[in-house]
Amino acid sequence: MDSYLIQVNGPGDHAPLLDVHLKTNGNSMSLGKVKGRKPRWAVRASEMSKKTFNPVRAIVDSMKVEPNPKKAMISLSLGDPTVFGNLPTNDEVTRAVKEVLDSGRYNGYAPSVGYQSCREAVAAYYNCPEAPLEAQDVILTSGCSQAIELALAVLANPGQNILVPRPGFSLYKTLALSMGIEVKLYNLLPEKSWEIDLKHLESLVDEKTACLIVNNPSNPCGSVFSKSHLQKILAVASRQCVPILADEIYGDMVFADCKYEPIATLSTNVPILSCGGLAKRWLVPGWRMGWILIHDRRDIFGNEIRDGLLRLSQRILGPCTIVQGALERILHQTPPEFYHNTLSILKPILMAGILVMTSFRKPSPAAKAVTQASNADLCYAALSAIPGLQPVRPAGAMYLMVEIEMEHFPEFENDVEFTERLISEQSVFCLPATCFEYPNFFRVVITVPEEMILEACSRIQEFCEMHYQGAEGAQDLECDK
Repeated sequence: MDSYLIQVNGPGDHAPLLDVHLKTNGNSMSLGKVKGRKPRWAVRASEMSKKTFNPVRAIVDSMKVEPNPKKAMISLSLGDPTVFGNLPTNDEVTRAVKEVLDSGRYNGYAPSVGYQSCREAVAAYYNCPEAPLEAQDVILTSGCSQAIELALAVLANPGQNILVPRPGFSLYKTLALSMGIEVKLYNLLPEKSWEIDLKHLESLVDEKTACLIVNNPSNPCGSVFSKSHLQKILAVASRQCVPILADEIYGDMVFADCKYEPIATLSTNVPILSCGGLAKRWLVPGWRMGWILIHDRRDIFGNEIRDGLLRLSQRILGPCTIVQGALERILHQTPPEFYHNTLSILKPILMAGILVMTSFRKPSPAAKAVTQASNADLCYAALSAIPGLQPVRPAGAMYLMVEIEMEHFPEFENDVEFTERLISEQSVFCLPATCFEYPNFFRVVITVPEEMILEACSRIQEFCEMHYQGAEGAQDLECDK
């Protein structure tokens, strides 16, 4: 191949025109005068990247604090059930993937919305008379997070707004702001087990509202909405003609005396995009398999939303084909006892007389009895006994929210500073709820092993006892400041 160079001639920085010569093999060929500019690098980040903001990462990454070197770190912050190895997926699930991999039949590209047979498997799994589904109603995605992204992208334009729960999963805001979509936060009520403040919700709706996000069961609250409450939510959406984006990734992960109701099974006229996946119920978040279920019995979405989802899915050409190939077997052959065993570790079992403890450093007989209960029981019972903390009992998912009575901890400005000091003094990492737009709370993940929960609760108790100020003490400290 001939070597060449481009020679640029001109009187310094002010040349309006440049002489361009192409030299090949020592011969010069003039290409004439071309309009030019001073060459310079001008690489800039896109506007979308500048608008992308993850509240969790922004807060956590700014927490420049070292744990106590004398105590092993206990992290109660990450919603990944696989971290500690105490919640493995079922053998049937892993065998399904191994056999698909060995078959060599799923190594190529699949349709961007997923293989037809896999969409049929998902539709069959979730189909019911109250909310019928066919394969054409299923879009397979790279995890539930991509399902949420596609659903937002198809429903909302830049300049419109969406209604998002507070406290709520931070990804909703991250995705919306990067797309130029305004976020309006509606309140959840801790005194009502995190039900939606329906009056506040409806007051936020305007002509630019594109959709309402309903997260049930909830991250970070661990709440599960009753059938009657879901019906009231649907009534608001129906009155205001606002479609629902239902984040139901924790569907069926509910505790004793609670029932999970897919919101689409209660609606006859509100169009719903329901987002889910394998991550939580099957305990394989890294496999990145999610889906969107399109519920549109009144044909309000019509072909436009379906076609839009198809086009958007073509941006990355669909989720992992290996996991797709195993999907039918995972959904339909995972033994029921697997789900039961997972919930038996997480779910609260009400046990009379053991929900109040005085100390975890020297376990009383009551404390020892509690260790036979579930993780959610352990957390709720222990944290309820600590002065200055008010946990809200969870009903599902993998989380528990705890209120910090900040007036009793006046040396801390907010929940972020409280959790920072908890790390530096006790090496326990809980996520400050400012990450979820809800200050003066923190979130605890309940998927860690039982002994770690007991140790973490003991350290939190020690920390609070050291810093707790009664009403008089808190006033004195404020005066000193």
